[in-house]
Amino acid sequence: MSLSLSLLFYIKKSKVDSTGKTNIYLRITFDGCRSEFSIHRKTHVDWWNSKAQLAMGNSSDAQNINQHLSILRNKVYSIQQNFERENETYTATDIRDVLLGKDKIHKMLLEIFQDHNDKVKSLIGKDFAIGTFERYRTCRNHVRDFIKKKYKKTDIPVKGVDHKFITGLEYYLKTTRKCSHNSAIKYITNFKKIIRIAYANDWIDKDPFLHWKAKLKVIEREFLTEEEIQKIIDLEFKMERLDQVRDIFIFCCFTGLAYADVKKLNRGDIVVGADGEEWVKTKRSKTDTRSNIPILPIAKILIEKYKDNPHLIEKDLVLPVLSNQKMNAYIKEIANLAGITKNLTFHLARHTFATTVTLSNGVPIESVSKMLGHTNLKTTQHYAKILDMKVSKDMAILRSKFK
Repeated sequence: MSLSLSLLFYIKKSKVDSTGKTNIYLRITFDGCRSEFSIHRKTHVDWWNSKAQLAMGNSSDAQNINQHLSILRNKVYSIQQNFERENETYTATDIRDVLLGKDKIHKMLLEIFQDHNDKVKSLIGKDFAIGTFERYRTCRNHVRDFIKKKYKKTDIPVKGVDHKFITGLEYYLKTTRKCSHNSAIKYITNFKKIIRIAYANDWIDKDPFLHWKAKLKVIEREFLTEEEIQKIIDLEFKMERLDQVRDIFIFCCFTGLAYADVKKLNRGDIVVGADGEEWVKTKRSKTDTRSNIPILPIAKILIEKYKDNPHLIEKDLVLPVLSNQKMNAYIKEIANLAGITKNLTFHLARHTFATTVTLSNGVPIESVSKMLGHTNLKTTQHYAKILDMKVSKDMAILRSKFK
């Protein structure tokens, strides 16, 4: 057998009843872990041989007890052999539960995960965004590959997930999968939901995440300065694809829309507000929260530029947005042409709106948060470092006055 199993029958002298008898207990120790319970038999304290783990004497009571102990011992080893034969992961508690008839259905981890993902997929557009489903699908694939690498199995019982499994998965994501710290933590948090489902359904006895704490690292978000935005605006292109990608990127710099939201932006999302000005009013694909954004002059010019595009009119869209992969590839090409050395991605436009366009121009952080469609002000506060730049500029004006 692959791992050591030991049994100990013992009594507790501290729990002797009025007749001098006490319960006999069985302790199962397997792979360093214990599980113990009463076997529902009593013996007189003076009749128990601790070394032999037997009742002494030739009385019928002693013989019955010793026969029962022998039967239990054989049953325990038989249960272990069954687990080994089925190549299942098991613990001392599992052996105890089978012995006492308390063993539960062995729910398999990846089966539970897949069932969850199927439900999320069926609710895309109602309760979940497609991006949420894709994250859970990717997370399941990572867990599947980790099980294959670590346990050489296609799946394991969900009760086999413990703190060691969780920390092992985190290490696997950071090393084998080359995930950043924050990405690894987010995948583990997705996985945590699956374990909570198992716990809520009594498929596991305790929550293995009880002593696992997630802590994301604060990331310094890059953004473009006014000068860099102007460099991109001033570029002249011979290729239409670069011209269009530049336009959409700049549009997002002045609206704060994420890729998924500008891609689905339709003409009905452009409305006249109570102030008589045009607004973008749409729901974020990621969080399903409202984003209400006043349209600044440069964004309005770009909407006008494409309003007669027959392809867009047919689909009722505002801008000709390409795939995310192409947008990111072309924006890097545009950055090179503009002489910008920052690692430009399409999502950086959203950061630029939050910092350079709004916060640095005195727009309150609460208003910025609402326009970005953030559900928590803490999310917007990641951009608040730009306020230091504004304070510096404001103080420079004050210094000149004192001079």
